[in-house]
Amino acid sequence: MQGYKGFSTWSRTGRLNLRRFVETGGMPSSHSASVAALSVAIGLQEGFTSALFGVTLYFSLVVMYDAAGLRRAAGKQAEVLNRLIETHFRSPQGDTQKLMELLGHTPLEVLVGGLLGAASALLWNRIHPL
Repeated sequence: MQGYKGFSTWSRTGRLNLRRFVETGGMPSSHSASVAALSVAIGLQEGFTSALFGVTLYFSLVVMYDAAGLRRAAGKQAEVLNRLIETHFRSPQGDTQKLMELLGHTPLEVLVGGLLGAASALLWNRIHPL
């Protein structure tokens, strides 16, 4: 999923931005994809009624909620603070860095990441049955 972000940025801009391969935020949510794949893989191997699946599902939901909620709110706050610094401080200190704004995900990015992760686990299980 993370590789897709880097290549999609390259196809849109014509420039390779290596940071997009490791940065947070954007479509799809790699966090959601990875935890959804984990939950589905555990469900397929241990059973969807097992305690281990229940734990991984709970973990996945917490991560997805955090990606769309808390981290998204932090990104919006960073955006506002960066705008305030640019407009109200004519010459900010040289060591002042812009805050990272692309931290979280929209609910759609989380949903798409979760669906891609679940599909990846199902495909992997079909290719390499447990």
